[in-house]
Amino acid sequence: MSHTTREKAKLLARVRRIRGQVEAIERALEAEAGCSEVLHLLAASRGAMNGLMAEVIEDHVREHVAAGELTEAARAEGTDELLEVIRAYLK
Repeated sequence: MSHTTREKAKLLARVRRIRGQVEAIERALEAEAGCSEVLHLLAASRGAMNGLMAEVIEDHVREHVAAGELTEAARAEGTDELLEVIRAYLK
């Protein structure tokens, strides 16, 4: 069972909170809120998204890279997958 499946409820709760933060940005823009308020909302949602990404990356490393019972091929595959995601994330 994948770590995202095992942690599904917790991850979905985080995604729903992020959705609420993005909706707050939309409401602020529609209400013509000041740029300071919009920037704070953007920073908060970015932080929440980064936190979610960090959690999934950590779980991936623990399950698909560092787990003791993995074959060398499975560990290499998990490492390659992680590096691909990190490269895309940092672009």
